[in-house]
Amino acid sequence: MKLATIIKYIFCIIGVSITTMAYAQISQQKIETRAVWLTTLSGLDWPSSKANTPSGRELQKNELRRILDQYQRLHINTVLLQTRVRGTMIYPSVYEGWDPCLTGVAGKDPGYDPLQFAIEECHKRGMELHCWMVTIPSGNAKIHNQLGYKSVTKTHPELVRKIKDYWYLDPGNPETRHYLATLCQEIVQKYDVDGIHFDFIRYPENSGESLDRISWTKYGAQTGKSKADWRRDNITALVREMFNTVKSIKPWVKVTAAPLGKYADTNRFPAGNWNGYNRVYQDAQLWMKEGIVDGVFPMIYHSDDNFYPFVCDWIENSNGRPVTAGLGIYFLHPSEGKWTLDMIQRQMNFCRSKGIGVAHYRSKFLTDNTKGLYNWCEEEYYPYPALPAGMPWLSKKAPSNPQNLVVSKDESKLTLSWDKVYDPDFDTYVTYNVYRSKHTPVNTNDPANLLVARLMDNQIEFPNDSEDYHYAVTAVDRAGNESNRMSETNVQVSNELHCSNGMLHIPSHLVNTTVIICDITERELLSIIPYSQTIDVTHLKEGSYWLKYKNNNNRTRRVGVFFR
Repeated sequence: MKLATIIKYIFCIIGVSITTMAYAQISQQKIETRAVWLTTLSGLDWPSSKANTPSGRELQKNELRRILDQYQRLHINTVLLQTRVRGTMIYPSVYEGWDPCLTGVAGKDPGYDPLQFAIEECHKRGMELHCWMVTIPSGNAKIHNQLGYKSVTKTHPELVRKIKDYWYLDPGNPETRHYLATLCQEIVQKYDVDGIHFDFIRYPENSGESLDRISWTKYGAQTGKSKADWRRDNITALVREMFNTVKSIKPWVKVTAAPLGKYADTNRFPAGNWNGYNRVYQDAQLWMKEGIVDGVFPMIYHSDDNFYPFVCDWIENSNGRPVTAGLGIYFLHPSEGKWTLDMIQRQMNFCRSKGIGVAHYRSKFLTDNTKGLYNWCEEEYYPYPALPAGMPWLSKKAPSNPQNLVVSKDESKLTLSWDKVYDPDFDTYVTYNVYRSKHTPVNTNDPANLLVARLMDNQIEFPNDSEDYHYAVTAVDRAGNESNRMSETNVQVSNELHCSNGMLHIPSHLVNTTVIICDITERELLSIIPYSQTIDVTHLKEGSYWLKYKNNNNRTRRVGVFFR
């Protein structure tokens, strides 16, 4: 073994020892992907009720809201929502039918668009939503009988092969990659998703020769390659075409994959019989090297020497692409395994020490607080928000700084507002990060100062706790580039004036004085001399406004903010 490789693994094992002894001592990072796989297959994580009536639809929606609220309290920033389940969808697709998790019957319309609903609810909470697509498996015979004409066995019989009672797409047929790319195209064109996430992007284990025998004869045998290399090329071609399709439509949509947790043998630790490269023909490290994924979520559902060295292996071969370690938290449940909470704690802390985030498989074992995992994350591990990993190779140009930050407060609430920022480079909106500190200037590199991440609106309210803080706001584009903080010389703290039923109430000393009403950018809208303590502002549109007055020296001074 080369000396450099030995040194790498020595440091890897030292890192394991440190995190095993003192997992609580590693500080949080500002940029850290915190993901959860939200499984819809058979309603394992969601939904637990069926949308066959108006009340059933509301139950489904409210259940998802509660789950996302739980994520928000943990400062989760990435939701991997199972969207293509098994040759079925959770949105109205032109190409494939509805999944039975929604109504109990494959192909039956639930009466609303669950994907659109989930996107909106995630964005309200500052979370990215990635469409988790199960690629090769396409469902059992029962599901396809219910789907009828929308079944891929009817629309594209040449692409599928049946193994026992289960249908799979044939990775060896070049048309399979076109078909899956078309599904990606439909989602990305129709929805404001943040990512497309590939699962089961591999040959099914124990499929033998029956899955691609015809394709091998037609396409593979004449290439001169071994069947194993040809199969790996087929899976890579699938990833490449789907990646290029997504990027041609919306380059800011992240394309990621969930490969097996062990890529192959490392120089120090064997991967055993269950690894991506040899067992299921999955060359995920090549995908990162070629740049046809924006990150990987390897499913490292293992422990000890089957976990830590393979995390290091992914990082060392990442080509600068973010690695997010998939953790098998389901092993905490007594029916699944005998893992203890400290085993997951050590794994999470080890990943943080290596500068990478984690993804929890799967949601229910997190939200059910299995063995206290949720409580520990909420109270100790995720005390502050964090930003998901970006795509600096896509663009390094930061958006413009937000301008005209206004902080107004009354006895009960504190409101921040600022001018909107639009990103012309990506032709799309930006999100905002809000920072707070008792010190000035606000240090936006300190994770403890990040109050709210990925805010969609340019205004936010908090309860007024009567403490004095300094605030800063930054804009973040779809590639993850963050602007400089707003200049704190622009921050103005003012009182909120009372306005109800279109009548603005002003202090008595302003009666018979010239007052000026401005929009939030301080553009003058109206100048009047009031003769009482109320001003009729019913003609103004709903929104935020400044009230100013002119003093004896004819200088303009701010009075406060009011909301029409």
